[in-house]
Amino acid sequence: MKRMELKAHTGTCEIAIGEKLENVKNYYDTEKVAIITDMNVRKLYGNRFPKGDIIEIGLGEASKTLETVEMIYNRFTGMRIDRSSFVVGMGGGIVTDVAGYAASTYLRGIGFGFVPTTLLAQVDAAIGGKNGVNFSGYKNLIGTTRQPKFSICDPEVLKTLPEREIRCGFAEVIKYAAISDPGLMLFLEKNAGKALGLDNETINHVIEGSIATKVSIVEKDEMDNGERMKLNFGHTVGHAIEKTAGIPHGEAVAIGMAAAADVSVAKGMLKKEDAERLKNLIRLFGLPVSAKMDVEGCIEAIDKDKKRSNGKIRMVLLGEIGKAIVKDIEIREIESALRGIW
Repeated sequence: MKRMELKAHTGTCEIAIGEKLENVKNYYDTEKVAIITDMNVRKLYGNRFPKGDIIEIGLGEASKTLETVEMIYNRFTGMRIDRSSFVVGMGGGIVTDVAGYAASTYLRGIGFGFVPTTLLAQVDAAIGGKNGVNFSGYKNLIGTTRQPKFSICDPEVLKTLPEREIRCGFAEVIKYAAISDPGLMLFLEKNAGKALGLDNETINHVIEGSIATKVSIVEKDEMDNGERMKLNFGHTVGHAIEKTAGIPHGEAVAIGMAAAADVSVAKGMLKKEDAERLKNLIRLFGLPVSAKMDVEGCIEAIDKDKKRSNGKIRMVLLGEIGKAIVKDIEIREIESALRGIW
């Protein structure tokens, strides 16, 4: 088992890679526990949950709302949750985002930790302390930054995921390679089959490398004032595609990374062969680099992005593989790139 620590202003998160889901009880010291999960995770792993009151939320982005959080608050009140209580979020990124936000805001903040059960959540959503919900068409508009006490990554639970969801998780892994870790890029190129097959040694290496990059970035800039923005690579366009086309987050981010690479080439920042190398890796993991869809709808969604200001949007581009650069881009430049690939 590999252990890491993320030390930030809002707390220290212990990250355990290779730990068993059922051992989560060893990571907190209170008997009053609320477990937030969803129907699928409860069905698969409910018999391995620790003792505690279970709060089940709905599936998908439609459940990532203030209405869901209000339901959780009501359950907390009925359960007599107090400042000595603890919340465990067991599930994918929707569950960890909602659980973290509810715990961070109830009674001005009670302790919480995560057991992420998808690859995307293990390498991204459950790491870094961002918790929140969507609001009025805006993604993650309402939220907090507060570190969980722990994040337990059990690679064994990934074996129950549908193949498409595993591939989607690798979009975030590829993101880390593209923005910060050329070594991880090379590893993924050489070991794509083993990684997709969830070979134990390979997937552990992938998870460790991805989390190490995120920990390094978050420790430098927990509150997202500069360095942490690099983690948004592929997400500016990706979130717009996810909203307008209704495709999974990972697939949308994959297309978003391809679009960001094209914008980088168009601005003379990135060599065309490096952009093609990134796209080839995305394809190697069975993810899309383009799509036929409504460009106007995507641009409208980007225009509503919380990072937009005065007709420009802060976007993460590449100078080379492993070197991310945050720049203010005219929205029309993004539109031009999208029309070029769609």
